[in-house]
Amino acid sequence: MVIDIKMGWRNIWRNPRRTILTVLAIAFACVLLVFMLSFQFGSYDTMINASVRINTGHLQIQARGYNEHKKIRQSIPDPKPILRILKKTPSVVAYSCRARAFGLVSSAQRSYGVMVVGVQPKSEAKVSTLGNIIKAGRYLTSQPDDQGFYGAMMGRLLARNLHVDIGDEITILGQGRDGSVAASVLKVRGIYDSGLDEFDRSAVQIPLSAFQDVFYMQKAVHEIVVVGENLSMVPAIKRHIQGRLTASAGQADMVVLDWDELMPGLRQAIRMDLVSGGIFYLILIMVVAFSILNTFLMAILERTREFGVMMAVGTRPQRLTRLVLIESAGMTLVGVTVGVILGCLITWYFQIHGIEIDGSSELLRQYGIPSRLFPRLSPLSASVGPAAVFIITLVSALYPALKIRRLRPVEAMRHE
Repeated sequence: MVIDIKMGWRNIWRNPRRTILTVLAIAFACVLLVFMLSFQFGSYDTMINASVRINTGHLQIQARGYNEHKKIRQSIPDPKPILRILKKTPSVVAYSCRARAFGLVSSAQRSYGVMVVGVQPKSEAKVSTLGNIIKAGRYLTSQPDDQGFYGAMMGRLLARNLHVDIGDEITILGQGRDGSVAASVLKVRGIYDSGLDEFDRSAVQIPLSAFQDVFYMQKAVHEIVVVGENLSMVPAIKRHIQGRLTASAGQADMVVLDWDELMPGLRQAIRMDLVSGGIFYLILIMVVAFSILNTFLMAILERTREFGVMMAVGTRPQRLTRLVLIESAGMTLVGVTVGVILGCLITWYFQIHGIEIDGSSELLRQYGIPSRLFPRLSPLSASVGPAAVFIITLVSALYPALKIRRLRPVEAMRHE
């Protein structure tokens, strides 16, 4: 076996130009796969963080069943014990309470059904990026103005549909937690543009204190939104909080939902993008595989006479097949190794310095996405692409290697 490996390595370099070109093709494919997969995963992290920081947060604590039914009575009666747990939870950087209710919002001209959301302005600014994308007016405050009106904040599309602007009065009408009529008059304080049309036309935010008074919530809330240090810490934070809630008296009926459960559509969009990216990567790998196939077909044609002589002096076809496969594996291994090293170095550089998306900074900023994107190098992105290249190129080398088994020594030695 050792002799076969030495012979295979020597045979690889019998035609240096062809070998170098083939190795470079394999290395280029591996560099591209490592970098593109890392960039794709890094972009997903950025997209997820941008999406969850607009509305849902990384995690939410709710009463069991609230996420499915959104009933106003499915609430957290007193959030203070849970807030004490969050304060002591590692990797939690911010949290805020919210309350929600369906209602009818009316202006002087039109009425629309919306989700009325009560927020704590000070802590909400730490878990949500809405304050950074206000297009008109200003962010909410917990106190009413000099005339006694609390402020309201809504999306650009809802403001357009209602024909309202900053300072205009709106009326909110709904059903309180106790079944009574909930009504209030507020003034528009801010108009935001999140880029999410459904969100921009279907929600009105008001101070939580005003919401609790209007909808007779007392101290109750519906959601406690939690933001962690990064996405990778979310599973650990979820396990820790859920364990503490289960062990706490009176909190066992609370559930912790992560962004994947709160925004299933985002996960589906990422999976669809992975599928389309996977098709591109497969095409790239197949191009490299056909390059390998062509290389070894040419090598066998050039060495047919040599193989005939070796078979005539007693070399078994199985050994020749093994020799050709060793040559293929050696050449592929060199290309994959060079490609992985170069791919990791390039990705590591851009992971530190980022990639500036020229001409799109304003557009990306509207959606809360930074104009500089960072790839995320991981064992998965550094290995899955090169591993696929290695396997498929070896499989593609099987056909020329198995052709040797059909050679006849006399005819092979006559081959020119």
